[in-house]
Amino acid sequence: MPAGPIRVLLQTTIPTIEDDWSIARFSRLGAFLREQRDGGGGPVFDVTMRDRDPPGSPDSVLSTLDQRDFDELWLFAVDVGDGLTGQDCDAISRFRRAGRGLLVTRDHMDLGSSVCSLGGVGKAHYFHSRNQDPDAANRRIDDPCTTSISWPNFHSGANGDYQAIEIAGAVHPVLSDPRSPTGAIRFLPSHPHEGAVGVPPDEPSRVIATGRSAVTGRRFNIAVAFDPGADGGPAIAQSTFHHFTDYNWDTRSGCPSFVTEPPGDALLRTPEAMADTHRYVLNVARWLAGREVHKRD
Repeated sequence: MPAGPIRVLLQTTIPTIEDDWSIARFSRLGAFLREQRDGGGGPVFDVTMRDRDPPGSPDSVLSTLDQRDFDELWLFAVDVGDGLTGQDCDAISRFRRAGRGLLVTRDHMDLGSSVCSLGGVGKAHYFHSRNQDPDAANRRIDDPCTTSISWPNFHSGANGDYQAIEIAGAVHPVLSDPRSPTGAIRFLPSHPHEGAVGVPPDEPSRVIATGRSAVTGRRFNIAVAFDPGADGGPAIAQSTFHHFTDYNWDTRSGCPSFVTEPPGDALLRTPEAMADTHRYVLNVARWLAGREVHKRD
């Protein structure tokens, strides 16, 4: 891989709206990546953060992503189904086919369902009205507390708390942690209604982490990994963007007015859970760029 900072684009699928999950609500993620330094004191990551252009036409950056010099895209699909145009999806798919990295994450029900048209990784996201989970048993409500939200809505805990995750199969590089007593990441932020991800039957990928509902005890997938190969660069399909928001890392950061669930603060009070969250971010950011996960540049 070429030397120099890893060029990361953190991007939402909505225009800048103060009372929504705009990119400003991912500021702690961006700041954490920007703080990382290599052995010579230089930045490990060059981070660009932006919301999409106003809807109704292709986004000026996403629709030309394959022509730009980013190494990886973290796409936070926070729209209600109209966040990506066909041109946006085509360029993002070409970006990954060229060998570059892609993380795509969404939330409950149909939130972020515009990602369905993305090549490969889009098929790993299951929604209420589009690309439904092939297992009909999963098409039922898990979170009974927020009655306006239907399936998929896996309740892993309160915003601001954390959940214990389970490693699926061999420990994937993005989940490895030599400082952990298990050698792997054990905790990630929780959320009252996570979305659904799975392995597309025609795509080389695998589930790498699962969680368990705090309400029903049902197990659900948290992350699906696509290793780099002939089909494209490395990619992750993540069950919810709330693993990365300011509010879920520290609820004192505030949230949009439509969020009504009682928050927690266990993540902030539990250093090992916050450390695991940070380690996961670093592992993903390095792996998506083709860098060795635990090597210092």
